[in-house]
Amino acid sequence: MTRSEQQLLMLIDDEPAQRRLVAAIAARRGWRTVFANDYEMALAMLGTQDGMRLDAIVLDAWAPDCDAGGLIAELKRNRPALPILMLTANGSVANAVDAMRAGATDFLVKPLAPERLLAALDIAVGAKSAGELRPLTEKLSMPLAFDEIVGSAPQFRAALAIAAKAARARVPVLIEGESGVGKEVVAEAIHNASPRGRKPIVRVNCGAIPANLVESELFGHERGAFTGAFERKIGRFQEADGGTIFLDEIGEMPLEAQVKLLRVLQSGEVQSLGARHASEVDVRIIAATNKTLADEVEAGRFREDLYYRLNVVQVTIPPLRDRPGDVPPLARHMLARIGEQPGLRPLGITDDAIALLGTYEWPGNVRQLQNALFRAAVLCDGDALTRGDFPQIAQMSALRSEPSKASNGFEQSGGVTLFRPDGNLRALEDIEADVIRLAIGHYRGRMTEVARRLGIGRSTLYRKLGELGIDQSAA
Repeated sequence: MTRSEQQLLMLIDDEPAQRRLVAAIAARRGWRTVFANDYEMALAMLGTQDGMRLDAIVLDAWAPDCDAGGLIAELKRNRPALPILMLTANGSVANAVDAMRAGATDFLVKPLAPERLLAALDIAVGAKSAGELRPLTEKLSMPLAFDEIVGSAPQFRAALAIAAKAARARVPVLIEGESGVGKEVVAEAIHNASPRGRKPIVRVNCGAIPANLVESELFGHERGAFTGAFERKIGRFQEADGGTIFLDEIGEMPLEAQVKLLRVLQSGEVQSLGARHASEVDVRIIAATNKTLADEVEAGRFREDLYYRLNVVQVTIPPLRDRPGDVPPLARHMLARIGEQPGLRPLGITDDAIALLGTYEWPGNVRQLQNALFRAAVLCDGDALTRGDFPQIAQMSALRSEPSKASNGFEQSGGVTLFRPDGNLRALEDIEADVIRLAIGHYRGRMTEVARRLGIGRSTLYRKLGELGIDQSAA
């Protein structure tokens, strides 16, 4: 990526250590960071440097006697489409609601996890004003028992029945399903219904751990085990001893780490880096993936022996588009839970709004539905959500119902029109936009796969979405 192609991030913070941390994390995705020491300096930089092409702002709500909400509102007046991420040491939902009402795109809690910041930047820049708020709404999640999980579709209930039966055994469980279908909710229900329910469940996102740190993260290390190991670290398996370890996105684990994980499954022992002896652990493993691991095995990206060790019981969660009848009860259930959060209030939802939600395909599945409801609840002034509180969903549904009119040459048959009605070629930018829309629809919104098939990086793809004005959910 050239310097001109780099995405530009402004960090509003005067703390040197955090400035270095945020800049280093953002650089992993190719971001370049500029700094403002305080709110006044940030506004001055934006006001005097009209040519500054910012892609996102991260601001720390640290400053005494400063109105973060007022700054966010002022920033949004100057740059309405600019994503703004707010950092705070207080993770209350009330603060999140205040920030969102002022115009913040997302809300992150310190100490800042690298994978959370990167995900928030990807989502904010990729979605722009589409309202994807995954990191924020994840803070609202609460563990559910099997009988509290909403959904009556036969294939969904069959999957839950398998999960409930497996909960009583000690065997590993593999949960497969698209992103956003609720794999973590099912994993927590399995843990809570098991004899280990009073013990901890430790969550590990395998895709977020650098390959060279996987062994240390999972199994720990002794002081002095390697350069920079200044103190002893307890691994995630030891933390989960007696309970459950949830290995999310297991399909992203590097092959070298898969070998070490297989060894633990075979022996029931973990050995910290630098330790002389291994120690036994009693851990129940639940793994989840948005890939089909059997296909990954066939492609040589996942070890066959590890696959069979993990796949003692397989639970496949169907996507929300395959169970549209579950959308209305899910929406009402989620809205009730959202209304219990500090800073929010109970809201109803009208029949026309429910009908609208029921007609949409929800490429982001249950998580996207929750995001849409949360945003609507935050911004709603009435006592009930109406169709008008979901303008983006209405627009997306209209685009799908009239693809030939809405896509400017994007043919319903799946092709891309190269020529205008007058016989001249269409502009390259318009053709490129149609190709990207076609790819997003064909791969059902899986942006990593879209980028791979188009032969570009994810950050480049998200930049193009913003430049071309493409809403990934509506493509």
